[in-house]
Amino acid sequence: MKTSINATRGKPSFEQLALCDEMYNAPLENFIAEDGSDVRNYGGADGIPEMKRIFAEMLGVDTGEVIVGGNSSLNLMFDFVAGMILSGKWDASRAKFICPAPGYDRHFSVCEYFGIKMLRVPMTPNGPDIAATEELARDPDVVGIWCVPIFSNPQGYIYSDETVRRLAKMQATHPHFRIMWDNAYPVHVFSDATPIQAKILQECRDAGDESRPVLFTSFSKISYAGAGVTCMAAAGETSNLIRRRIAMQTIGPDKVNQLRHARYFKNLAGVEAHMKKHAEILRPKFELAKATFTREFVGTGATFTTPRGGYFISVDTPPNCAKRVWQLCKDAGVLMTDPGATFPYGIDPHDTNLRFAPTFLSMDELKQTLEVFCAAMAKVAPPR
Repeated sequence: MKTSINATRGKPSFEQLALCDEMYNAPLENFIAEDGSDVRNYGGADGIPEMKRIFAEMLGVDTGEVIVGGNSSLNLMFDFVAGMILSGKWDASRAKFICPAPGYDRHFSVCEYFGIKMLRVPMTPNGPDIAATEELARDPDVVGIWCVPIFSNPQGYIYSDETVRRLAKMQATHPHFRIMWDNAYPVHVFSDATPIQAKILQECRDAGDESRPVLFTSFSKISYAGAGVTCMAAAGETSNLIRRRIAMQTIGPDKVNQLRHARYFKNLAGVEAHMKKHAEILRPKFELAKATFTREFVGTGATFTTPRGGYFISVDTPPNCAKRVWQLCKDAGVLMTDPGATFPYGIDPHDTNLRFAPTFLSMDELKQTLEVFCAAMAKVAPPR
């Protein structure tokens, strides 16, 4: 068929990106933020107040706990890890991180870059295996855990309130243990209502350690992936550390883009209304994938998740089959995320997990991809 389709990453489609063209093409009436500052000038290293307010609503924190950055939340996460090491809070030569898996490959890449040892815990529909996580946190060299709490990457799971509260209360031996709360998809729902979840910062505060969580989110899959706005939120010692570093690191972020976003979206209700437009584009793709997998996986032993939001579907083949399915798809012209990418060090111990990313593809491309993928699955794991 001479197929050539790249389905390796969970990127927004052309149609999704076009939803915000109006915002970027319209001129700003003026450049004065609500605090009276001129966003074209220096200053405001932690962002303008109207953008902080939107992020505070999204994350369930106070406005004063929000620090607004550029367009990449991964940049903020990388920078935070670097800051903890440079400040002497973490010893990179000894540090270990708890890594729920299957999980987000770029989290694992950050650890690998800094030489931080990764300790895998299984993911469940309620979040990371909390008993295993609590046990690992007792290790004095364990300095943190990666979390994608709503529509996890790649399964689309939502952490239960019990999991959130146990993460907040668990006994961690390292004095600077941090929860890296990558809330990348808090409003990215295409079925049912926006999830309501226990607030990690408040839970940690109630448990006596408000410095434990560091929250991240962004507009990368709300406005433009390459020109959105991102933020982090923290309290106590963690907030102080971040703000001291930012004061030395920058004269200020792109506040013009922040103002553009704040005036266009206005508040959380405005964001959620906009995300309904995204849902209309994404829902048919996920429904097509679900219907196809339900029909074609019968008897193969393969399973898949059915998320109601986020950007991915997690597919598990029978043991020792994922690499072969991936290779057959590649041979047929369909590139998918590398097998093992959803595990620390790229090692899937049972060779089962594949991350399926339907968002970027057109419906025609998605149909072709599903045809190739299911044919590969049937060849490697024939129906019984």
